[in-house]
Amino acid sequence: MHGVPPFEGHDPSRWEQFTRTLQASVPASMWQRWLSKLEPEISPRRVTLVAPSEFHLNLVKERYGELLAATNAECFGPETELILVSLAQPLETIDDSVTEVEVRPENVSTMLYKRYRFDQFVLGDSNFFAYGAAMAVANQPGIAYNPLFIFGGAGLGKTHLLHAIGNHSRETKRATTVCYVTSEKFLNDFIDAIRRRRVDDFKARYRSTDVFLLDDVQFFEGKEQILEEFFHTFNDLHQMGRQLVITSDRHPRNLATVEDRLRSRFQSGLVTDIQPPALETRMAILQLHADLGPKLVSTDVLEYIAATVSENVRELEGALIKVTAFAAMTSRPLDLEMAKEVLGELAMGRKKAIEAFDIMRATAESFGYTVIDVQGKSRRQPLVTCRQIAMFLCRELTDLSLPKIGRAFGGRDHATVIHSVNKVKQEIRSGGDVSERVESLSKALRK
Repeated sequence: MHGVPPFEGHDPSRWEQFTRTLQASVPASMWQRWLSKLEPEISPRRVTLVAPSEFHLNLVKERYGELLAATNAECFGPETELILVSLAQPLETIDDSVTEVEVRPENVSTMLYKRYRFDQFVLGDSNFFAYGAAMAVANQPGIAYNPLFIFGGAGLGKTHLLHAIGNHSRETKRATTVCYVTSEKFLNDFIDAIRRRRVDDFKARYRSTDVFLLDDVQFFEGKEQILEEFFHTFNDLHQMGRQLVITSDRHPRNLATVEDRLRSRFQSGLVTDIQPPALETRMAILQLHADLGPKLVSTDVLEYIAATVSENVRELEGALIKVTAFAAMTSRPLDLEMAKEVLGELAMGRKKAIEAFDIMRATAESFGYTVIDVQGKSRRQPLVTCRQIAMFLCRELTDLSLPKIGRAFGGRDHATVIHSVNKVKQEIRSGGDVSERVESLSKALRK
């Protein structure tokens, strides 16, 4: 609960009274850990408090539900409804895509998640370039990279970056109107506009925003009519110098049923990817979320979770919530033994650790070489590319340090490894043959 939120039909002093009363009713540590983290949304007959997670919400309801209800009635009146929700489960009235006030250009609006911000995004080698591009776009919409196309697997932070761009652009007043919308919502709104014979209103709504943020464009694949409509929406916005940011689960060139003219427009700006986080990044993500939790979580527990869940940030956060929830419900100490018990199924499902030799052998065979060739001194092509891809995969799929990777490749130094990793990253962003080969090898090695 930070500052005074926007009000409709209420005296702002009531909110100040509400927060003062709550602070006086609970210990300072509990206020700071639990109640201060609730974000308010105020309307004439309703006070909505949004918790950062489902676990946070459930605990607040259990421990402080009666206190919140009584304080709400005291400060806002018994006729004002109090609603508690989490970011994971917004109210129907809190739309997670486009909230239309009126179908007028100056009123295009969005319910952006306030907690999806740049300062809450954990940086690592796997997402650093995408983060930097998103920040540049938020600071200079329509100028820096337009369009910006971010691709990567589910649960890696693409949606977080979209909301962060929107929040930053609005708060710094670099954009008057920001529109975040999922591809499914865009499609449904278009169908509804056709049914109601209000296509012009639909076009006015989506073609009048300063910053247009579209999530999961791959949903449009195979849908010719909506692709045609989006093509013209894209063109209109781009020609007016408005910023477009688009996410997908794959590179534009791999959107097989999307027309070439649209794929080429996606690639006319900057295309960047987000990869699964490395161990250090997973640890940082867990530490950030553990700081909001009900109990202190030891480093060995966080390390165990980070080693058990390696592909998906959402699953990583879910594993932490599961462990802390179990500790809270059973009143047991949150130690490594309990974490192994709770996450036993996940750990059993973990594949055998991938070794550097396995990566070198698979990569060498895909090029028609041997491991000895990869470890050797030859600089001929395509052997150099093969070696660089193998080094990149070692960095991505193992927890080996740079010097250890270098030693595995015939005693090369860590600077050579860094150069190889960066070279492959550049090739992946271009979406060429190297990108496809890396993706294929990565999938095969993870099986």
